[in-house]
Amino acid sequence: MDDKYAHLFSRVKAAIIDSIVLIVLMYAATWVLGAFDEVSNYVRISVFVFVFLIYEPILVSVFGASVGHFFNDIVVKKEHDESKNIILPKAIIRFIFKFFLGWISLLTIQGDKKRKAIHDFVGGSVVLKYKK
Repeated sequence: MDDKYAHLFSRVKAAIIDSIVLIVLMYAATWVLGAFDEVSNYVRISVFVFVFLIYEPILVSVFGASVGHFFNDIVVKKEHDESKNIILPKAIIRFIFKFFLGWISLLTIQGDKKRKAIHDFVGGSVVLKYKK
């Protein structure tokens, strides 16, 4: 296997960090919304969707890494052009599969030469070690 692809342990650490970041963001959103007397359900739902469903896809499509990826020196790139980030729609689809499959998605990493998880196959992505 090529050593430029991220190992399972780095990816799990990144997922744990991203989970902590999501908890902090949810707590912060609750605190901010609680400061107002009345907040419509539409606003609450929008904030939840943004924080929970869009956080990782936006960071991955714009910067190539979420906060967890950044702290573990790994990046998500297009499989067929590793110099480019994946586009937002693919990042969203990738995240949905990642979320619903959970750890099961990681079962394919050790058997694939590019260490791709199931959600990477769906999103057309690879996770690389970041070269400083």
